[in-house]
Amino acid sequence: MSPPAPASRKIFRDPTRLARNLRALLRSHELALVPASALIGIVAAACVTLMTKTAMFMHVLIYDLPFDLHLSAADHVAPLAAFSALMLGGLGLGVMEAFRIRKGIPGPVDPVEANALRGGQMSLRDSIVVSFQTLVSNSCGASVGLEAGYAQIGSSLGSFFGQNLRLRRGDLRLLVGAGAAAAIGSAFGAPLTGAFYAFEVVLGTYSIAAAGPVFAASIIGVLVTKFVSGAPYQIVTPPVQPLTFLQYPVLFVLAGCSVALGVSVMRLAGASERALQTTSAPIWSRPLLGGTAVAALATVTPQVLGAGHGALGLNISGNFPLTVLAAFLALKAVASLISLATGFRGGLFFASLLMGATMGKIYGALLIAGLPAFAPDPTICILAGMATLGVVIVGGPLTMSFLVLENTSDYSVTAGVIAASIVASLLVRSTFGYSFSTWRLHLRGENVRSASDIGWIDDLKVGKLMRHNPPTAPAWLPIDEFCDRHPLGSSQFVVLLDENGRYAGMVNLAESHLHARGAEVLMSSLARQKDVWLVPQMNAKTAMALFDQTEADQLVVLDPETKAPIGVLNEAYLARRYAEQADAAFRSAFGM
Repeated sequence: MSPPAPASRKIFRDPTRLARNLRALLRSHELALVPASALIGIVAAACVTLMTKTAMFMHVLIYDLPFDLHLSAADHVAPLAAFSALMLGGLGLGVMEAFRIRKGIPGPVDPVEANALRGGQMSLRDSIVVSFQTLVSNSCGASVGLEAGYAQIGSSLGSFFGQNLRLRRGDLRLLVGAGAAAAIGSAFGAPLTGAFYAFEVVLGTYSIAAAGPVFAASIIGVLVTKFVSGAPYQIVTPPVQPLTFLQYPVLFVLAGCSVALGVSVMRLAGASERALQTTSAPIWSRPLLGGTAVAALATVTPQVLGAGHGALGLNISGNFPLTVLAAFLALKAVASLISLATGFRGGLFFASLLMGATMGKIYGALLIAGLPAFAPDPTICILAGMATLGVVIVGGPLTMSFLVLENTSDYSVTAGVIAASIVASLLVRSTFGYSFSTWRLHLRGENVRSASDIGWIDDLKVGKLMRHNPPTAPAWLPIDEFCDRHPLGSSQFVVLLDENGRYAGMVNLAESHLHARGAEVLMSSLARQKDVWLVPQMNAKTAMALFDQTEADQLVVLDPETKAPIGVLNEAYLARRYAEQADAAFRSAFGM
């Protein structure tokens, strides 16, 4: 007779038991999230490397480039290659989008939306599709970056892991942030950038509890990428002269210019999408038309193609006239807006760095010509322009500051770049209030200004909180008959119904019994809140505002179609539940 198998072997033979034990471990030991996040970071880094190498290979194959040359750094591209690649790529994406709409498949959820509204829940299948579409868009030359695809696949890996283990809402959101940190950190070889991208953009807050998992994922992602192939993107700049105190205000003005440019780009992005939706062009044809337009711009300058990694190096080190730089800046902005508005997948992450660096170089040259006594080193203006425009469009002042500083390895301008980034952040929040990702959610009707978790508000619905089957009475009853049916103490309020069974107001039972018996008065004359009610789909925050507005103790909940009462909600109970959920969300966000 063979000896019994060890307990550990039994656990691994039973996947359900293994998942249950892992869930218990992750829920009871905060430290266990660190190795889980590191594992997610390894897979995310592998995905980033695969996507990057595939896009570079496709650029070489389609545009006949040398292996060491980025697409946007080419002297010229063959018009036939540009038009055929962008038109075919656009047609493929258009057909996919038309198929999705025809089948009624919901649109994908990005990491910011997932953490703000859905408690970290993302679909891995949808995210793979989005990442593939981003890869196709960048590979054929559309003016978008891969960073949105990186963050999408990294975040969805964290969400997939957490959902399969049925982790708590706060832990699931944390793993989404860890996956995004690994993806962005590994893309730039910058662990601080990846970590603060997760804190500022994906999680919407920083907490001590989140530091371990997020930094673990970001660091391991960077190490894996460097071991496999080296960081895909590096920013090379010449040495800079020290920044003097009097030159700080000059950088603050540059931050204001970045806010003006960034807000204009974001507003134009929304306006372009709305304008395109008003046309009669079929869904499948829009990326095709956009690809044709971008290809036409590429015949003027290849700088408009791809994310712009090669163009960034050219603009930093080259000696282009200011008019040429201004033309590069305008063409890149137009190409990016066309690409996004017509349906190419991707984001403005690296495009914001390219446009910011170009604007900073123009700004620095104008200062040298007009105010040489206050002009800082032109490279400082380039770095500050990159960081500040990145803050406006991407969000996260520390994220963009660390991206610039980690990639340039020049920390002599740290204070100036961070100060300018903070100024840009304050200005854009006070004048506009959105980053590009939250602005696009706003255009869809979502009230999201950051990735801070507000989804629990929508989860706390009136339908879940109401008391069902409230006492009712016909509105035409005389007071005597009503009091006989509803003696004192049986309830606090009674809901009145009209002859069709619809809501006709509420009456206070004690007030009804105070009226003299025998009076020829119908109950309808005592009705309150005839025109005020709640519906089951209303969230707690909206209901609280309605209670404050009416100063009522209770409100009836109606079926929105029949207007028949289905429940009542007490203001004190609603306030208590709202406070409990808000406190729980606060504790989850700050790791308390």
